[in-house]
Amino acid sequence: MKRLKYGLLLAAATILMLQGCASTPKADPSPEELYKQGETAFQKSRYEAAVENWKKVKEAFPEPELAAKAEIGIANAYFLNNDFIEAGAAYEDFRKLHPTHDLAQFSLYRQGLSSYNLITGIDTDQTPTKNALALFESFVRLYPKSQYVTKVQEKIADCRGKLAQYEIYVGRFYYRTDYYQAAIGRLEGALANFPDYTGNDETLFYLGKAYIENKQLDKMQTTFSRLIREYPSSKYVGDARKLLADKL
Repeated sequence: MKRLKYGLLLAAATILMLQGCASTPKADPSPEELYKQGETAFQKSRYEAAVENWKKVKEAFPEPELAAKAEIGIANAYFLNNDFIEAGAAYEDFRKLHPTHDLAQFSLYRQGLSSYNLITGIDTDQTPTKNALALFESFVRLYPKSQYVTKVQEKIADCRGKLAQYEIYVGRFYYRTDYYQAAIGRLEGALANFPDYTGNDETLFYLGKAYIENKQLDKMQTTFSRLIREYPSSKYVGDARKLLADKL
């Protein structure tokens, strides 16, 4: 009886082993299949899944055009997922790997936007603003006839305005804390570096006040006179006239 049971168990084990050997292992998806899976995830706004699939495409060393599609797809997925640091790096990598590709200018445009979207306020670190400005200015030099040029020029003006506001913000801080020479340096720099900034009436006003505190009345007179001449409707003109009358 025991021998019969043992024989049955052995036969069952053998059948299971044969079935296991007979089953065909599932093949890994091809790079093309992985790309399509990523594309499907991307269309459904499942950006992390799209990135995961497209990274596998790159790891599979596909033909160059498919690799490029996966690389730009990764950058776009990061961008639309608001992962702007990762997006900027991915767009930069794409441009380095494919400098003559049709999407190189789009990548530079989106790289600039990635930095631009990291800008927070004028009272914080302006590195993203400076990076965005440099990228957008580079774009205009490289692709002066691009369809994106108008939008890029608008972003350049905005970035320059933000940097000017930051310099004025710092200059006013130095003025309020009685560091008048430091305030003069920042405000003079703002005028020199951002002469086209529309809010330079404020720059001139606080620069003139800093000159007063620094006992530079000749420069105060020149600065306030310029403010009155160039910005006659400014809200600072009345105070500037009073200070001129009081100090001269």
